[in-house]
Amino acid sequence: MSNSHIKRRLPPLGALTAFEAAARHQNFSRAAQELNLTHGAISRAVAQIEARLGVGLFVRRNRRVYLTAAGQRLKKTATETLDALSLTVEEIHRHDSGSPFLTVSCEPSLAMRWLMPRLGEFRTLCPELNVDLRMAGGPIDLLSESCDIAIRRMDFGVNDDYQITTLCSELAGPVCTTAYWNDHIAQDLSNANWLHSRTRPNAWDDWKAAYGLERIIPKSEQHFDHFFYSLQAAQDRLGVAIGSVPLVSDDLKTQRLIAPLGLQSTGYDYALLTLEDPSQDPRVSAFCKWLMGLINQMN
Repeated sequence: MSNSHIKRRLPPLGALTAFEAAARHQNFSRAAQELNLTHGAISRAVAQIEARLGVGLFVRRNRRVYLTAAGQRLKKTATETLDALSLTVEEIHRHDSGSPFLTVSCEPSLAMRWLMPRLGEFRTLCPELNVDLRMAGGPIDLLSESCDIAIRRMDFGVNDDYQITTLCSELAGPVCTTAYWNDHIAQDLSNANWLHSRTRPNAWDDWKAAYGLERIIPKSEQHFDHFFYSLQAAQDRLGVAIGSVPLVSDDLKTQRLIAPLGLQSTGYDYALLTLEDPSQDPRVSAFCKWLMGLINQMN
């Protein structure tokens, strides 16, 4: 069956909308009120579809209407289709350059420890723009996940269609509180409780390899489900974690944590991923410029 033949048999969208409302309420008057139409307009729309299909969609008894088997089938498909169309139109408006919303996907630890504490500042600068922050890491399909921007640690391959705007290079090293360093370690990491995260299981091994300390063994070890938790544990004086900038930049500045052995480049960058050049969308451009300003202040 050709597409043109299928299209000729499809009822008009307006008639389907009227039918779906009538089928959902099983009442023509309520459907008319919902759509701001007359009872007669709903009846004519349903009759038009019935004539097009050659089957009855409602049984009328005792001044009430009931869906036939064909009506029930069409109601299910019509509701799903209209819902999908409504969602698509909403997403188109939401991601249009004139939309008051900006959907940002961000690495969870970076969001919790660095981005979220600063979003109030962005809201003050751009009060007309609402940031919908979604926490996720790794590869992303911006279109299918309906995101305008993704902020990622670039430890994975990226689709060639994406625009990559580098924020900063990642620096990492052991971090802990001053009290833990003085009271437990005595400048020897083998005396420490090493804090690990399952989302970055190789963080300690990578650091040891970079410093040529592969043979060093900790006194004890503790594992957490997420990088964020291992950093919080270090802040709570439970041990030493591998911390990275920008995630621990605020902690180092306020001396909630120290990096007694220094920090060095991991070889990875944090970057913004967009479908187009950020300058093409004023919402994305404003957010990117603000982020870059934060990074420059941090350096």
